[in-house]
Amino acid sequence: MIDENINADGGANGGKHAAANGGSLNRDIADRIRELREVCDMERAELAGLLKLSPEEYALYEDGEKDFPVSFLYEIAAVFHVDLTELLTGTAPKLANCSIVRRGEGIAVDRYEGYDFESIAYKFIGRRAEPMIVTVGPETENDPPELVSHSGQEFNFVLEGQITVLFGERRFLLGEGDCFYFDPEIPHAQCAAGGKGARFLTVIMP
Repeated sequence: MIDENINADGGANGGKHAAANGGSLNRDIADRIRELREVCDMERAELAGLLKLSPEEYALYEDGEKDFPVSFLYEIAAVFHVDLTELLTGTAPKLANCSIVRRGEGIAVDRYEGYDFESIAYKFIGRRAEPMIVTVGPETENDPPELVSHSGQEFNFVLEGQITVLFGERRFLLGEGDCFYFDPEIPHAQCAAGGKGARFLTVIMP
């Protein structure tokens, strides 16, 4: 997926709130990561090595000076055996049997202009997949995000409009109802197509 730079917030107006307070939210996530590292008595350089980052690049994340790719947060959560929801919100998920997230209740994530997504299964404990609704603005057609990669598998399903999936050296145009299942270790990104914005469901699996 999306592997993309993010700031998080929840609630019905989460997207607007996150856009207004992105720096503070980014700092909150950075503080949670630092606290986890310190509780585990781990040095920055050691954690950077586990994440295959240089100490300098890792420091930018922990100091809140660089936005977080989704893949980075997944890897941090895996290292410390915590749920992604805890990194995003500071609160652990509580539901172990089933979970309902009503319209507007997802965790809205504001990554950068023209590209947002919403976590829609954050209440469920121990989930084995991470479904999100992604909204891409029309400006991304001519200014797509950088290609990113992460472990696991990923599934995209177009809900509205058209998207172009940049996948390695190839491009795939998807319309409403089309889906794409792929190996996200291959560098990839998604952007709008056809001069309009689009929405799609993405599901990231370990």
